[in-house]
Amino acid sequence: MQEFSSPNLKFIDCPDAQGTHRMAYWDWGKTDAEHVILCVHGLTRQGRDFDVLARALCAANPNVRVVCPDVAGRGQSDWLKDPKTYAVPYYAADMVVLLNALKPKTLDWVGTSMGGLIGLVIAGQPNLPLPCPVRKLVLNDVGPVLEWVSLVRIGQYLGQYGRYENEEVAAQALWQIAKGFGPHTTEEWLALTKPSLKPWIGPTTGLANGVTLRYDPAIAQAFAGATEETTKQGEAMLWALYDGIKAQTLLVRGAESDLLSSSTATAMTQRGPKAKLVEFAGVGHAPTFVATNQSQVVVDFLLK
Repeated sequence: MQEFSSPNLKFIDCPDAQGTHRMAYWDWGKTDAEHVILCVHGLTRQGRDFDVLARALCAANPNVRVVCPDVAGRGQSDWLKDPKTYAVPYYAADMVVLLNALKPKTLDWVGTSMGGLIGLVIAGQPNLPLPCPVRKLVLNDVGPVLEWVSLVRIGQYLGQYGRYENEEVAAQALWQIAKGFGPHTTEEWLALTKPSLKPWIGPTTGLANGVTLRYDPAIAQAFAGATEETTKQGEAMLWALYDGIKAQTLLVRGAESDLLSSSTATAMTQRGPKAKLVEFAGVGHAPTFVATNQSQVVVDFLLK
């Protein structure tokens, strides 16, 4: 188990209209494994969200490689020069670059929220230049219909952050907006929070003084451009992507989720890849796979 205790941080250059940006990814397990499991995080999160799941996957099968990217603008990845490019199609293009560098022969995808939407683009289009198609897809608390009330809630805190005195204070503040993640111990929540933080540098002194969040607040600009009408208009495109998925699909839902409704989840079990649905009681948006019962569902689906 010792070899799976922590990941290696790696980087890849991805093209954009301004030249290139550097995307970070966290590499777990056997680096020459032909079976790659790509785990992609949510809107303001980063790849270390999957530490517990990655360890469980590597322990269950030492011959897999678990790769957890920091989507552009988050974590250790570069911030984008054009805030309008903080959008799913651009993120998907970055993942195509990454996958062609990894060259898997077997590919599985785990996507939480935004990471699931990116997964819809990757798995739902048959003609993308991928080294291999997605074999198994896990969509974590997301689907083609995004509930507007949840998007409004997210928009109220997105990009609204500053300096926190220390990691513990930051974790307490973030917990107030992330209670939908469900029950966590203080230690579990602090472990999830720490990779999302970086030193806050005083603008006049240039010295570290407390911590701040590790994502570009400009992400909020593109998000704020969405309206209830445009969100509704996008549903047909997302359903078309979902219906085009050939991968075996698991849909994970927090039973109290305000982003993925029960009716949408049920519809996803009846069309397209006809996802298998697993719900977790006492959890909203979105399950973190920190609890053993949550991570085990994913391990069993992908590896058994």
